[in-house]
Amino acid sequence: MSIFTKPRHVVLNWWFRHVHLLLAVLIVVPTAIIYSSPYLLSTQLDVEIITIDQANQWKATALWYLACSAVWIRGLIKANSWRMATQLTAFFMLTLATGRLLSLAIDGIPSDAYLFAIVAECFIGSYAVWQLRLP
Repeated sequence: MSIFTKPRHVVLNWWFRHVHLLLAVLIVVPTAIIYSSPYLLSTQLDVEIITIDQANQWKATALWYLACSAVWIRGLIKANSWRMATQLTAFFMLTLATGRLLSLAIDGIPSDAYLFAIVAECFIGSYAVWQLRLP
């Protein structure tokens, strides 16, 4: 049965149950691509890679982001992986948001891209926690 032949309430229920995973993938995969490229880091985030150690750290973070995205995609596709993917979403997003809020308090106001990241991470992480509390 395709999504077009399912009753509307079934499709909407699936959407509301999975939107946090979809948003996470749509935001984190492009971020990982930016993090893996020194050129994109400098043009998109005004970050200059000067040492090999810095390049190594950004690429490791990019691969971590892609690995998390693979779990989220699995949670979108396989019902038995939804809970684990949602737990990862909450942990991933809320720890990033907490770190960014800590930096905001200590270091000052970041660029608009990072301000958007704080809002998006708080929303997606909180939505994931809310989803875990539903029956």
